[in-house]
Amino acid sequence: VDESELLTVPDGWKEPAFTREDNPKGLLEESSFATLFPKYREAYLKECWPLVQKALSEHFVNATLDLIEGSMTVTTTKKTFDPYAIIRARDLIKLLARSVPFEQVFRILQDDVACDIIKIGSLVRKRETFIKRRGRLLGPKGSTLKALELLTNCYIMVQGNTVSALGPFSGLKEVRKVVLDTMKNIHPIYNIKTLMIKRELSKDPELRSQSWERFLPKFKRKNLKKRREPKKKNIKKEYTPFPPPQPESQIDKELASGEYFLKERQKQRKRVEEIKAKQADAVKRRQEERNKAFIPPKEKPVVKTKKGN
Repeated sequence: VDESELLTVPDGWKEPAFTREDNPKGLLEESSFATLFPKYREAYLKECWPLVQKALSEHFVNATLDLIEGSMTVTTTKKTFDPYAIIRARDLIKLLARSVPFEQVFRILQDDVACDIIKIGSLVRKRETFIKRRGRLLGPKGSTLKALELLTNCYIMVQGNTVSALGPFSGLKEVRKVVLDTMKNIHPIYNIKTLMIKRELSKDPELRSQSWERFLPKFKRKNLKKRREPKKKNIKKEYTPFPPPQPESQIDKELASGEYFLKERQKQRKRVEEIKAKQADAVKRRQEERNKAFIPPKEKPVVKTKKGN
């Protein structure tokens, strides 16, 4: 038998359902899970709670709605034979609290359906950036989210700081990757394009055992902004145990130049001479700038062309 045939699952194969014959004695202990829900979900939960109880009673799980405390509780009974039923019931009340409608939530009780709640609130620091990237995940009029749902066969609900996904395990893995990449500033359209190519490649039986790397697009960031360098760079000097030399005072400078020993009248005269020298230099430069307009430009020499005989 070829090894590639052993590794592949036959088309249409499903794992047999868990029945009472698999666990005839039931569960030894009672298990329960509870979750809180926001105030705005109270009206909807009151309306759909009989349907929730009916769906869970088929798996012999009790459900309680406490409107005073604002919580939902699920508990196993003596008739419960499936040990995983309470886990599915826990996920069901979690999704209901996350604003997922009951029409989608009851699918979690099926064997081939799972859920994933992705927390995205702490992935981005700035609130404005977070709202922008969350909106990018939704797309214009929800088109990006709809495309992602079609490609992954999952129901996706973006609510507040979380993204709730419901569907097959393979689809949930792709949804988590797309959501986290979007929060990392990678546009979801790149991942959607990759998923579309993978879907087409999976239809070809010859390519199942081959690597798909050559077919998948490789996107590179083009507009990488360089880090702005500060105007004043603080260069760390080498540590020395000795203090820096004391700066020269005005008196020390005057002693070094000999100006300290001059009389007040001589100092005044020296200052006036320095000011006049500066003024004369400024007048000279200004005059040169004015004279530039009267200097004629150099003309190019006229080249005489030889006329042909």
